[in-house]
Amino acid sequence: MSATSHETLLVEERDDRVVVTLHRPEARNAISGQMIAELHEVCAELERDPKLLLLTGHGRVFAGGADIAELLRRGRDEALQGINSRLFERVRRLPMPTVAAVDGWALGGGAELAYACDLRIAGPDAVFGNPEPGLGILAAAGACWRLPELVGESVAKQVLLAGRNLDARAALAAGLVIDVVPAEKLLDEAHALLDRMARSSATALRLTKLVVDWPGAHPVADDLAQAVLFEGEDKKDRMSRFLEKRSRK
Repeated sequence: MSATSHETLLVEERDDRVVVTLHRPEARNAISGQMIAELHEVCAELERDPKLLLLTGHGRVFAGGADIAELLRRGRDEALQGINSRLFERVRRLPMPTVAAVDGWALGGGAELAYACDLRIAGPDAVFGNPEPGLGILAAAGACWRLPELVGESVAKQVLLAGRNLDARAALAAGLVIDVVPAEKLLDEAHALLDRMARSSATALRLTKLVVDWPGAHPVADDLAQAVLFEGEDKKDRMSRFLEKRSRK
């Protein structure tokens, strides 16, 4: 077993799994470009050497969204690159099962990263939400088509259109998470879930995942819609006000 520290991630490699902790404590583990790049590195390694993946967040928060300051600077061309959506789709397509252990906030891109995992297990303070329209954009890294598949169209629209947050109890009732466990036992229970899967045939798991996931949705529609919104003044105004409000706190 080995451990590696990146700039925004803590990565622990075990014989049958890799444990990745989102680690930007100064920004509630917000998903930055650097984090995206480092997660691509993890994905590349898991594609070369398939293992189970456990994804969690540091400090009782999963990820408080994408980095708003970075999003404000992005325009049409960056939206068309699908910076977040391409990574999350890569996570979704990893050969072996993936589990997100979520406690605290999983908002915006953080929620979408959790949605991209095969399974989610929650602590009691977990909160999933997609407040992107309030910032003048849409949840363009998978939520608009993954979340309806996970919880049904009605609940998905409550989250995506009405701004409803799903706390741990609601996420369990909607089938978004497999279980809600005490915070101090969250990682132990997540590992127990991985242990259960690890006892199955690795080849059977890989093939089962391929069959379940096929055919997959296409992220191009996300990128095209996001490209239009990224060029709008509404997005710039809303994000600027958000950052100004935060700077006054």
